[in-house]
Amino acid sequence: MDKIDKSNLPKHIAVIMDGNGRWAKKQGAMRIFGHHHGIKAVRETVEACGELGIQYLTLYTFSTENWSRPKIEVDGIMKLLVSTIGKEIPDLNKNNVRLKTIGDLDSLPNSAREEMLKGVKLTESNTGLTLNLALSYSGRWDIVQAVKEISSKVKKGEISIDSINEASFSRYLATEESPEVDLLVRTGGDHRISNYLLWQSAYAELLFMDDIFWPEFRKKDLFNAVYTYQQRERRFGKTGDQVKKP
Repeated sequence: MDKIDKSNLPKHIAVIMDGNGRWAKKQGAMRIFGHHHGIKAVRETVEACGELGIQYLTLYTFSTENWSRPKIEVDGIMKLLVSTIGKEIPDLNKNNVRLKTIGDLDSLPNSAREEMLKGVKLTESNTGLTLNLALSYSGRWDIVQAVKEISSKVKKGEISIDSINEASFSRYLATEESPEVDLLVRTGGDHRISNYLLWQSAYAELLFMDDIFWPEFRKKDLFNAVYTYQQRERRFGKTGDQVKKP
């Protein structure tokens, strides 16, 4: 942590928490065992972001594609959500963390949706790290729902089609209150973003961790990810010489 430049932190970190099932298989256990052990990794990641002063953290908790997984695993994940969120609220409040959710919450079981909304309500006045949990979420779903909302407003005459640009479009995405992603981290060894925050990650720095499954992820790994981010030159379409000019 000492080698991290506090003046050059990513404002928004997104994480694809991959490898729970494969980690469990290595232990000779069922896949849900990996999800249970992934909770500690979530805690450590949230704590690490808080210690650094990161403003936004978005975790890919459950994608729309994950609904096609075996029913026993899906049911187990939903039950885990219900049993975990309430237990974490005291610590979130203690650490001034505001919980938010993004995704198609209507597709969640009632118990999971109600518990999530309760957690959002109980932390809404916190002013530190904003923790976005992406649930029943996909980047394509997000863009489509934004287009639908914009189209509806244009049809009703509430907004002009000429007023739509990249900045205004972003306000209709599920992450409307969060800035674009600066650093996207994926554990588990796969090198893809799996339909995650497609619009928001246009200029994100991507970091794929080949030798770490999500249940193994710890604070030091988050610190190392941020340090790696700081070693990169973010050009946003400019040349290296342009970026280096004072």
